[in-house]
Amino acid sequence: MQSTTHAAHAAQRRWGWLWRATVWTVMGFFLLNVVFMILTVMVNSVATRWFGTLLPEGFTLDWYGRAWDEFQLAHILVVTLQVVAAVVILAIVLGVPAAYALARARFPGKRLVMLLIIIPMLVPPVTYGIPMATAMYQIGVGGTLAGVILSNLVPALPFVILVMTPFIEQIDPGLESAARIFGANTFQYFRHVLAPLLVPGMLAAGLLVLVRTISLFELTFFTAGPDSQTLVVALYYAVFSTGVRAPQAIDAMAMIYMAITMVWVLIALRFVSPTQLVSRVKEAPREA
Repeated sequence: MQSTTHAAHAAQRRWGWLWRATVWTVMGFFLLNVVFMILTVMVNSVATRWFGTLLPEGFTLDWYGRAWDEFQLAHILVVTLQVVAAVVILAIVLGVPAAYALARARFPGKRLVMLLIIIPMLVPPVTYGIPMATAMYQIGVGGTLAGVILSNLVPALPFVILVMTPFIEQIDPGLESAARIFGANTFQYFRHVLAPLLVPGMLAAGLLVLVRTISLFELTFFTAGPDSQTLVVALYYAVFSTGVRAPQAIDAMAMIYMAITMVWVLIALRFVSPTQLVSRVKEAPREA
């Protein structure tokens, strides 16, 4: 009996070791491919000429200056900043009151309402992006900066509501009653009691919306015009539009985009833990 049990444990340990080795091998292979692809783009962006050799013949930073001038990156970065700032501000201004109402209200079908709100986050943007862009062009908003902002707001607003609703539910409702007892009106309660408690959640939601907006391609691509392209859309046009362009300049533009995105991702991770987003809206308690 003991020998049989020992053999079973030994076999289990062998299978466990084999499974872990397989998982780490696959993950390592995937990460190595990603790292080598990034390194290839990075090296090519500073290469004078690189063809058929292990390393380029020489290195230069001139391609970054050429990409800055050729692709009008100054204008594109200004547009990207305008879109990101507007989307973050509107998503916070509209999403936080909506999240507060959902967190405090108790009504039948609350979970269904939450599901309807987060649908733009669950379905691929292409499914609703094309009809939305068609409607925007029909009313004259498509191809403008306002159209890009509105299209990016569609998934950003539900994201803020999804993040802030559980955050607000953790705030004791008794604080509002206590503030009312001491004579505070709605504005005073919001300014002196609720707003300081909401700042960490608003900061987290705003940073994550910022990162999502910078990298959101489909909706921006459908609604952007020649003067309202963000950096990710401009990068796509640089790669696939007609004409002869130096691949080093395109790679330099890609590195600029990746650097900007990574900076904001690192800032977001400094203030936000991904595990904080794994939450769900509490069910309303059943009345006796």
